[in-house]
Amino acid sequence: MTKEKVFELIDSARPQMEGILKFMEDHAATGYEEWEASDYLADLYEKLGYTLTRAGNIPGFFTDVDTGKPGPKVLIFSELDGLIVPDHPHANPQTGAAHACGHHAQCAALYGVAVALKDPEVLEGLSGSIRLCIVPAEEGVRASALKGFIDQGLVRYSGGKREFYSRGYFDDCDMAFMIHTGGGSHKFSIRPGCNGGIRKTARFVGKSAHAGAPRHGINALQAANLALSSINVLRDTFNNYDFVRVSSILTEAGTAVNAIPGVSVLETQVRANKVEICNDINKKISRAIAASASAIGANVHITDTPGYLPGMYDKNLTDVMIEGMKEVVGEGNVIYMTDPWDTGCTDMGDLSQLMPAVHAFGSGGAGAGHGPSYRIADFDSACMDSAKAQVMIIRKLLENDAAKAKFVVENASPHFKTKEEYLKHIDSIVSDKEAVVYNEDGTVTLDI
Repeated sequence: MTKEKVFELIDSARPQMEGILKFMEDHAATGYEEWEASDYLADLYEKLGYTLTRAGNIPGFFTDVDTGKPGPKVLIFSELDGLIVPDHPHANPQTGAAHACGHHAQCAALYGVAVALKDPEVLEGLSGSIRLCIVPAEEGVRASALKGFIDQGLVRYSGGKREFYSRGYFDDCDMAFMIHTGGGSHKFSIRPGCNGGIRKTARFVGKSAHAGAPRHGINALQAANLALSSINVLRDTFNNYDFVRVSSILTEAGTAVNAIPGVSVLETQVRANKVEICNDINKKISRAIAASASAIGANVHITDTPGYLPGMYDKNLTDVMIEGMKEVVGEGNVIYMTDPWDTGCTDMGDLSQLMPAVHAFGSGGAGAGHGPSYRIADFDSACMDSAKAQVMIIRKLLENDAAKAKFVVENASPHFKTKEEYLKHIDSIVSDKEAVVYNEDGTVTLDI
């Protein structure tokens, strides 16, 4: 089948793709709560004739397309969740959730891929299989809610792709890619990788007192302020080439201006471009927080949870993806960006440490990402071109007895060699303990 015929198939799905974008825009939800969108999409896929494997107690599903010939399995994603942006024009009035990052456009595009792959002629000459996966909970917002889901036993992990992986949904997959909606004058772009991160919550506990007699209290807010100053001092020690970012907010800082705060809560995220660097910087931040608490006689309970691992995107898979993208938008509209490094995080980073994986960007979005001005300004770029590019990438990977896909697999060197090794590393990041011990002899121990 010619690429023009493939494009015609995807063009025929435009009304449904537009409907997906609109439905998700009007029914945004955050991680593990995207039931409306998940059920809506599942119904559309089943009407196409797909057999779905649903995640059961959480939103999301996947389905397989088999060419009938042996070969690698290619995993492709779209993401379900939105963000909390209450002043977005399409924000959910009850929850403040909104699609301010383009995940709704991803879902529309992947449906176009699903329509094309239902035509047997599209699969002619291909070997291997394709897994289309609609996954929840990429954004990592509403940390307290995500922790609640974990505490309830609903999920093991806060990130949807990590949760799906832990459940065995990707055990038979050999490589993965996705196209995230972006902006810019180009049509498609790929970077070599992105940052990973670790999330931290520090609950400072002091002693409340009347603000007129502060000598009777221990000011937990001042402990947090001292911690923020200590973190800022540490910034001079970060290597520029590690692309370290440390972001912090105070989520609790007292209840009355005429009372010394007895409790203050600091949330922090540490980001860097390598697994080892993330771990090292995280320990330094913990030390700064614990030392700041002890400096004024307070205590602090530090909770560490794994964010996403750094993305190390496979160059051989990238090369094939660029070929496929050029088939849709031409030579000058696809760029490989080695600079600047992507200092954001995504759970595609986790997959890139396990198998050949690439997180690419399309265009069509406008406004500030994660902000109230974000919108899909060019449906053709954001959805139609993305769907067409993904099908062309699949064809290039799996044609000629899946020669290019096999080359990608054979030349990959993932950071983690087994699922067990990966999950052990993720679990090792989890920590939840008092970080300051006041000993009977008057000395202080920092337990970090």
